[in-house]
Amino acid sequence: MSGAEVKMCKSCLRRNTFVLFTVAAVVVGIVLGFALRPQNLSMREIKYFSFPGELLMRMLQMLVLPLIVSSLVTGISSLDSRASGKMGAWAITYYTVTTIIAVFIGIVLVVIIKPGKGNRNSPMSSNASIESVQATDAFLDLIRNMFPPNLVEACFKQYKTFYKKTVFTKDITVLVNASHDTNATKFSQVGNYSAVLQTFQETVEEMIPVSGSSNGVNALGLVVFSMLFGLVIGNMKQKGQPLKEFFDCLNDAIMRLVAIIIWYAPIGILFLIAGKIIEMKDLAQIGGQLGMYTVCVIVGLLVHGLFILPLLFFLITWRNPYTFIGGLIQALVTALGTSSSSATLPITFRCLEENNHVDKRVTRFVLPVGATINMDGTALYEAVAAIFIAQVNDMDLNFGQILTISITATAASIGAAGIPQAGLVTMVIVLTSVGLPTEDITLIIAVDWFLDRLRTTTNVLGDCLGAGIVEHLSQQELQNLDCRTDIDNSEIEEHEKPYQLICQE
Repeated sequence: MSGAEVKMCKSCLRRNTFVLFTVAAVVVGIVLGFALRPQNLSMREIKYFSFPGELLMRMLQMLVLPLIVSSLVTGISSLDSRASGKMGAWAITYYTVTTIIAVFIGIVLVVIIKPGKGNRNSPMSSNASIESVQATDAFLDLIRNMFPPNLVEACFKQYKTFYKKTVFTKDITVLVNASHDTNATKFSQVGNYSAVLQTFQETVEEMIPVSGSSNGVNALGLVVFSMLFGLVIGNMKQKGQPLKEFFDCLNDAIMRLVAIIIWYAPIGILFLIAGKIIEMKDLAQIGGQLGMYTVCVIVGLLVHGLFILPLLFFLITWRNPYTFIGGLIQALVTALGTSSSSATLPITFRCLEENNHVDKRVTRFVLPVGATINMDGTALYEAVAAIFIAQVNDMDLNFGQILTISITATAASIGAAGIPQAGLVTMVIVLTSVGLPTEDITLIIAVDWFLDRLRTTTNVLGDCLGAGIVEHLSQQELQNLDCRTDIDNSEIEEHEKPYQLICQE
């Protein structure tokens, strides 16, 4: 091997050090997890073992809140209202189309494979409890969370409707035969038939929705506020420049912190994956009753992530999608390890801007929004799981019910927070929409921890390819902004020259 080839290999290894470390961490984590399973560690020991992984999650989540706010404010304030409007329209269209395609793929696969047939008599039940929720209330909560009344509270809480059971008595008036009740006060006679009106009291139980909150960052509310705030700063021109520079500086500072934390990511991912494998209860159950369901979801995610999304990227940009995906390995592996698209957001920014050279104005606008509402993998998973539960219960769904599942899964995925296993919560909405038993969600909990990682990886991949597509479609607007910025800068320099001459004199 010549000296030039050796130098090239060293350069390649140096550029991909993070990626190699992260992939190696995944492999070592899987091996270590299966190696330690025979030791039958207690839950306390597993908790201690997973502590390095918990630290990684906390580090990444620590950066999510300032990163979402600073990146959105900086990104949108750098655009004019026309450019941001067009870019937002392209992004929302992309998110909607890809989510609908994902749901369609999931439904086709689950209808063809039929993973739930004949499984009801198998011991698949779990003792976990699932909180009931009405679809209407869930969607209203989604809209409420878009407009938080308190921005400080939105940093650690989000609105959630709870249900309170109330018991009251209700008067019911019925018509009875007069011969059965001679003491009745109201009496009427029609022909030869005598009747009385009698009042009974009935005890009624009703679930009343009440206002409440749940722990967790209200990302949707912060995204809406940051977008509006950035739009206003952009329209303020020179008056808003100090605020724009502040958020720009804040964004750069957060990304420098990401560059530090990224060195610890492989260690955290290793222990996260190993800890989850050790924690698994029954491998035979996962490989048996739930095996076909797991295969169905995995095939759907692979088809959507490795064929449909790259094909869409190629047809729009005429660029090699797999070369683009190659620059995202670090972010995808981090998503696989953390199971959170929000926690992966700092790494995603770094991969798109440094590896794939996507315009920062696009990434700062598209990625925070995508991490909040673009959940292709979650939508596919919810559609498959709903029909799987129907098959387990020997329920044949008609076309209308399947269409309802499609629409509800698409809408519910938008409300799924970018946190681990959020899809289980929104799954209740999908099941309720077609009258399926919500308690049967416990059937799929055994494999949800694994599928959650795969669908999160699909979500992150969709966000990244979407950023590349939006950048391509918005090239004209970005070029016009660059030209306008150059003109503004030259005007500022011309205005500054007389002042500089006076100062020199």
